[in-house]
Formats: sequence, structure tokens, C-alpha cells
Amino acid sequence: MKKILTIFLCASFICTGCGNMSKTSKGAIMGGAGGAVVGAGIGAAVGKDAKSAAVGGVVGAAVGAAVGSVIGDIMEKKAAEMAQIDGVQVETVTDDNGYEAIKITFDSGILFETGKYTLNEASKASLSEFAVEMRDLPETDITIYGHTDNTGSAAVNERLSLQRAQAVSDYLKRLGIEADRMVYEGKSFKEPIADNSTAEGRRLNRRVEVFVSANETMIKQAEEGNLKKKK
Repeated sequence: MKKILTIFLCASFICTGCGNMSKTSKGAIMGGAGGAVVGAGIGAAVGKDAKSAAVGGVVGAAVGAAVGSVIGDIMEKKAAEMAQIDGVQVETVTDDNGYEAIKITFDSGILFETGKYTLNEASKASLSEFAVEMRDLPETDITIYGHTDNTGSAAVNERLSLQRAQAVSDYLKRLGIEADRMVYEGKSFKEPIADNSTAEGRRLNRRVEVFVSANETMIKQAEEGNLKKKK
């Protein structure tokens, strides 16, 4: 197990200091680290000894690296495509499984009027483009977070942030995105990205964020070698 822990820590250290490394390479490293841990568990369960755990970890690291590379490549290319949508900011992040994921931030100035949660025509157009991009990537989960500035009470902002996230989810469902792919949550003003003491800061904080991550099907297909990198 000590060997496996060393592999995981080394991978984490490498990713921390690899600012110039491609996102796909980072995904492969993190996938390899996760695979090492999983492989160690499998080896220990089967062989009941440290040697089997170490062997399982090496195998798991190789599988994890391959899975991370494929998923990272798909997410990076899809992020580049979605960056062309008007009124959004797109970046790649790491999900809870250590794989590449996509974070899309929709500005409230485009999505909603202040204090409102009704989608306007411009926001519907942006969400329609997003839905089109998601149709060729069905093996993903979509998580939607609504945010507000700190104007008004906590209770009001909690409700408003949830209503904004739900409005996005409901509209995406109308556009054909399956409900079981999506979850939504209101974050109120708990996670500001700018200074709430200024008008511009409050505008930036009124936002909706959408995360696109590999679901169990994509991960399994990548493990089995049935998930091809996007061309």
C-alpha cells in the first residue's frame, strides 16, 4: 500500500507543478492516480497481501491513465467548441473522480434581470446552443448551480438562486436534455467571485454555473476501450 500511496502522491505533485502541461496530460495523470488506488484495492482483495496490492496498483494506474487521457481529450475538445457560445465563460476543471470536466459560467446579465429568474430571449439562445453541444455527448452528467449577489436577505437569495438554477434545468429539458442527466442547486451568495461592494462585482456574482462531467457509462466505455477520442 505504501507503494501505491507513493504513486498517488507523485501524480498529485506532478499535476500541481505542471502549469505548461496540456489538460489531456493532466487528465491522464489524475486518472492514473485514481486507477492506482482502485487497482490496489482490487489486488488486496484478491491476493490478500501487499505484493498483490502493488501489482493491482500498477495495473490500475495504467488503466486509469488511459481512461483519464481519453476523457480529458473529449472534454478539452468539447470545451473549445462551447467557448464559441455567446455570453459564456468556459474552462476545464477536475471532477470528484479526478477526471477532466467542463465548467460553463452563464452571466446573469444575459440570463436574468436583477432579482428575477425568468429567462430572456438572449439567454434562451445561449442555452439552445449549449443543448446542441450536449446532444453528441450523452455520456455526461450536468450539474447546475445558481448564484446571487448579497443584496437582500439570505432567505430571499437562497430561493432566488435555486429558482435561477431550476429555470435553466427546466429550459434544457424543453430542449431535449434528459432530466436524469441533470441536478440543480441554489448557492445563494455563499460563493462570490467578485467584490459585492461594487455594482460590477455584484453583476459578476449573479451568475449560473454549469458543470459537465463524465458519467458512469463514459468511464466504463473508456475502461473497456469502447470510447473513442473526438476527432
